[in-house]
Amino acid sequence: MDGAAEPRDLVWALDLTIPVRPQIHAGLRQRIIRCEIAPGTALSEAEIARRFAISRQPVREAFIKLAEEGLLEIRPQRGTFVRKISKTAVMDARFVREAIEANIVRELAAEGDAGLVARLRKQLVAQRAVPVGELYDFMRLDEEFHWTLADAAGRLYGWKVIEDVKLQMDRVRHLSLRSFPQSKLVRQHTTIVDAIEKASPDAAERAMREHLRLIMDDLPSIEAQHPDFFTSA
Repeated sequence: MDGAAEPRDLVWALDLTIPVRPQIHAGLRQRIIRCEIAPGTALSEAEIARRFAISRQPVREAFIKLAEEGLLEIRPQRGTFVRKISKTAVMDARFVREAIEANIVRELAAEGDAGLVARLRKQLVAQRAVPVGELYDFMRLDEEFHWTLADAAGRLYGWKVIEDVKLQMDRVRHLSLRSFPQSKLVRQHTTIVDAIEKASPDAAERAMREHLRLIMDDLPSIEAQHPDFFTSA
């Protein structure tokens, strides 16, 4: 992958006054989700420990947690590798997310909360202000938008379920944003907010489903660009 970080470059500042394992886990997790570490890349527990000048134990524990999350594959006697993106997991995550968020916006549209609409409008302004190509800033605001909807509906448990299943989906989203116009996502967010403001549950649900199904349209072209990143399993 063009621009992907090599394992030898994956060193960031650690705060040695707090536990190291969560920092190693979070740093690797972020870079894997962003595809800065390409799917299929081999990672060395010993090398990462050496570069951070720490023991291997926290690195091993971070690897185990990442494997449990489906981001690493630990092969005994062979090594540890970044898992390829599972197309099945992506589509399963999209299905779960759509089912939850479509119902969330239906509930919100039925309530017609003017205060919520005002908050969402401010978020849309912030999204429009993100310069083209500032992927991580836009992704952060996108997450905030969807979290706000779940919070307003009192469905944060539903959001936790989404967070638990959408890691593979997020990896594809990071790849898609490299060629996908941010403006289209903002327009879709705007359509969702408009439907909530107009107290139209059907329109809100329809807009959310259309928004979350974009990944189905994007997946074939993304896979064609990065065939070595994906597995059908």
